[in-house]
Amino acid sequence: MFTEKEISDALRKVIHPEKKNDIVSLGMVAVIESGQEGISLTLVPEKSNDPFLSSIKSGIVKILKEELGPEAVIKEIKIEPKIIVGKKAEKHRDVLPDVENIIAISSGKGGVGKSTIAVNLAVALASKGYNVGLLDADIFGPSVPIMFNAAGYHPEVRNENGNDILVPLEKHGVKVLSIGFFVQPDDAVVWRGPMASNFLKQLITRGEWGKLDYLLVDLPPGTSDIHLTLVQEVPVTGAIVVSTPQSVALADAIKGISMFRSEKISVPVLGLVENMAWFTPAELPENKYYIFGKDGCKSLAEKMGIPLLGQIPLVQSICEGGDTGKPVALEDNAAGVAFMDLADEVVEKTGQRNLNLSPTERLKVN
Repeated sequence: MFTEKEISDALRKVIHPEKKNDIVSLGMVAVIESGQEGISLTLVPEKSNDPFLSSIKSGIVKILKEELGPEAVIKEIKIEPKIIVGKKAEKHRDVLPDVENIIAISSGKGGVGKSTIAVNLAVALASKGYNVGLLDADIFGPSVPIMFNAAGYHPEVRNENGNDILVPLEKHGVKVLSIGFFVQPDDAVVWRGPMASNFLKQLITRGEWGKLDYLLVDLPPGTSDIHLTLVQEVPVTGAIVVSTPQSVALADAIKGISMFRSEKISVPVLGLVENMAWFTPAELPENKYYIFGKDGCKSLAEKMGIPLLGQIPLVQSICEGGDTGKPVALEDNAAGVAFMDLADEVVEKTGQRNLNLSPTERLKVN
């Protein structure tokens, strides 16, 4: 554990980009706690729409590790602004009331690395001090357990008031639930649509998610019953669409974007992530080979009027991290930095969405 003075002295090196002063002198650090589980902070900015909050949180994580060493674990960074600006009142939610943002991670087709993006984005957000959950809703092809090295894990089931409560796996700071935890790794899930949808409802409503800043939902490829079930059960804050730069993948990505933008579903699309943007061999880290085409997602993002959130390279470490259950977002290399940058973009675009748009409403089915 670290003393409050040690943490405070380190935080004096975190400078507010606009005010040109450190966050301690500015009075932005209200609470400092250090325990066995890590360091917890409460920041008190002047206004909720401070555009530099995301970069400040990232700076805090970086400085504390630089000044206090790699053993400095950030458990939580709370934001309690003095003035709430532009935040529209949201109706009380009976489902997941303590989850601030629900983000759908989707792809138009399989094989583009959607689950890899979801896992590493979740780990990157958690590394930056956010409370994060990951719901693996890819019912028929759950790969998240392997990526967390938890293929044989079975969640604890507790009974509360006659209801079974599912306790998520907690790893790398992320709470995780997946259908893969409830079936044998080699068994095929052969379910009709209603059964799969009902199981997803159970993971949403019976999961002990607690208070989260972000719940990422890894959806199946394409457009299906699972997508409809999600938007019926919870108000999805926004969607992220994953694609490779290849034309055939982009054609399906357009369909995914159009689905979320349709009048009935009406979920804001936060942006597009280009996976496998280029190949970089480990022995030639400065070289880029555009195997699937160059800037395909960048061009599509401009055409569709949505942000390009990030371009993730095709490198061996990402593949190995997925296979061994050690997400590359934990590593200090080019691929790890790419996911950290992606996390910053997602935080920023989610904040802009919440500031400028009304809360999403659940899809009502007559």
